[in-house]
Amino acid sequence: MRRRRTGHPRLRTRVALLALAAALGGTAALAPPAPTATAAPADTPAGQADTPAGQEAAERLTDLVNPFIGTKNEGNTFPGAAVPFGMVQLSPDTGHATGYDYKHTHIRGFSAVHLSGVGCRIGGDLPVLPTTGEVTETDNAKYAAAFSHADETARPGYYRVKLGSGVTAELTATTHTGRQRFTFPATDKANVLINAGQSLHRGVSSKVEIVDDRTVRASVTGRGFCQDTRPYTVHTLTRFDRPFTAYGTWEGERVTSGSRASSGTGRNGAWVRFDTRTEQRVEATTAVSYVDADGAGRNLAAEEAGFDRTAEAARAAWEKRLGDVAVQGGTRTLRRTFYSALYRSFLSPNTGSDTDGRYLGWDGKPHEAKGFTYYQNWSLWDTYRTQAQLLALLAPAEARDMALSVLRIDAEGGWLPKWGYGPVETNIMTGDPVTPYLTNAYRQGLLAGHEEEAYRALKRNADGVPPADSPSMGREANERYLTDGYVPLAPELSRHKPGDSDFQQGASATLEYALADGVLAETAEALGHHDDARRYADRSRNYRKLFDPATGFFRPRDAKGAFTGSADPAKSPGFHEGTAWQYQWLVPQDLPGMIELIGGREAAEKRLDSFFAYDKLLADPARTAREVWVHGPYDYYNADKYNPQNEPDLIAPYTYLATGRPWKTTDVVHAALTLFTDAPDGMTGNDDLGTMSSWMVLSAIGVYPVRPGTDVWGLSTPVFDRVELRLDRHWYPHGRFTVTAPGTSATDRYIQTARLDGTAFDRTYLTTAALQRGERLELTVGPKPGRWGTGRSAAVPAIGRRLTG
Repeated sequence: MRRRRTGHPRLRTRVALLALAAALGGTAALAPPAPTATAAPADTPAGQADTPAGQEAAERLTDLVNPFIGTKNEGNTFPGAAVPFGMVQLSPDTGHATGYDYKHTHIRGFSAVHLSGVGCRIGGDLPVLPTTGEVTETDNAKYAAAFSHADETARPGYYRVKLGSGVTAELTATTHTGRQRFTFPATDKANVLINAGQSLHRGVSSKVEIVDDRTVRASVTGRGFCQDTRPYTVHTLTRFDRPFTAYGTWEGERVTSGSRASSGTGRNGAWVRFDTRTEQRVEATTAVSYVDADGAGRNLAAEEAGFDRTAEAARAAWEKRLGDVAVQGGTRTLRRTFYSALYRSFLSPNTGSDTDGRYLGWDGKPHEAKGFTYYQNWSLWDTYRTQAQLLALLAPAEARDMALSVLRIDAEGGWLPKWGYGPVETNIMTGDPVTPYLTNAYRQGLLAGHEEEAYRALKRNADGVPPADSPSMGREANERYLTDGYVPLAPELSRHKPGDSDFQQGASATLEYALADGVLAETAEALGHHDDARRYADRSRNYRKLFDPATGFFRPRDAKGAFTGSADPAKSPGFHEGTAWQYQWLVPQDLPGMIELIGGREAAEKRLDSFFAYDKLLADPARTAREVWVHGPYDYYNADKYNPQNEPDLIAPYTYLATGRPWKTTDVVHAALTLFTDAPDGMTGNDDLGTMSSWMVLSAIGVYPVRPGTDVWGLSTPVFDRVELRLDRHWYPHGRFTVTAPGTSATDRYIQTARLDGTAFDRTYLTTAALQRGERLELTVGPKPGRWGTGRSAAVPAIGRRLTG
């Protein structure tokens, strides 16, 4: 009925904004009208402004997001503007290797490309900074502008800061563009510096050109992420809302007024000037393309709009996305922490195709995505454990396109990716993360019509090694693994391609290969490839080849088969960013077998108790998490305790489900959740493109992917009384799944009984099929552990037991 009343001015505005949101930010819908608000100051004490549940009804979900979380203590997040899965992340750079550090006091520029939570420098392309006066400096470390957090605010899709120069900068974004609004003092020398030559990554060469009196074109070619890579180019086009009064370029330290073009491998850029004595605001839109300059131009034409309309469309896109989860209970601080984590979970992977569907493939050639959106940026060693499953649950349409994009990489680049940035392989991290990533997509029903295509690619990856002239490492050590059943710790056998070598991390690479073999066995069996299924299932038990009976732990073997390195499991080499203590639980394909190997359920429970410092945890969970478990964001080695800051340990708390002690999973998970706070240091180490944030979201709602690469979700007590997942009806016919745990709290957190759609339920896990069929999981909780989930049949069974005999 409302369609007939669109003649009303407010409704006309609303319809126009809805159309803009759909065009610029994806399938966005506008939130109900509410007062505009920015994020609370990032240094507000965590307990301040808490409100009881039920008093936040008038508040937008975007008001509950604090984009500054993770900008301190190497969380490496960014506070700037982006839309869900956008190509552009327009955000300030302060001099930190990955962009922004909350401790810094100067901003060097607002650049168009960032990744949330990466551990190495990447992106930071085309930093732009407003200044006043003459242009004399060309190094952004020297012309950087002072700022204070007291004059800085942010919310999803919007960022604002007042610089020490007196200029106020505001940022917003669409999928392919970043919109900037600068409010200058009254002056005839209001400048915008466009620094093409100082990105965050390595080996930068750039070109910049003044196209006309309102437009600047630039391209930035860079390489590297942790180590060297093939080069890639980001093409940009920036259009201002009014003509320049003057302009110029610089090369090195030489500034040339009136020059229209500059290029080179060093400092290189352009500046444009405005007279702001009458009108103080200047707006500009920067469009990005990884294909070519024409692509940037088309993206600009398709998504250019006024600043306020763009900001409201971005906010609407985020309101819709955050609305996929509705929670009741908990303090406002807890809700802010939760929705901030949910926000970060939806920042990547990133759109890689232009508005016309073209994208740059891994063969260096343009291609067209027909009927789907092409995505890029694949931190698979991280995301296959948590974020891939969260997106499959809450954003299945996008997750399907992401999986199809990975298959395009194989088809066009010659091999499946490991850690891909833009159109290039970086080979960062080890093992075989792409297999559980794609088998997860298959098991969640996202690869309909592409099952055999995916299986062929996975089989080639699992059974082979990329050719020498391929930039991909793949399973670098596969020849030795297939022959001996393990990856030797033998750096001298490395194929010497850029990136990390599996031979340098032989123990963890073996465990990761075996995990991948296990989940591939399940997929092969489901697709009718029974001989392959038995072969992969046999290989999934290769973790046993690393077990040293003398120590009772996994140890690396050398090229001759002997155990090597320290016998102390806290100091053993060969485990990537971890120790033997931490990697002992990374056997989700066969937890029952691993538990038998170390002496059975009681022995495993005793070892877990030591690993988590369980007695200390019960006495003081938060202190144990911060003083016993955590010792710095990059402190990965020489430890016999749980490290909740890094990926190898993410699954470990859920191992108690396999020992018949589900309440201990809840104890550990809830202690780890205290590390996530509503403060700049409220992240547990690098976020790694949403991996750690997804862990927080899934653990907080009590449904966690305990066997990555499959369709199994382990259960623990949620931190909210009620969590409603609003699901896509194409994949989930009921359109929602609700988890309730009335009265859940720090004291009443132990599951006594569970009911699935009204029927008693004693298993400690669900399958995706159960989520698709069901509508509600009802948990009753109490102050002491009960008998729920303690039986052997309650735990997740091993993969392929019947296949391996």
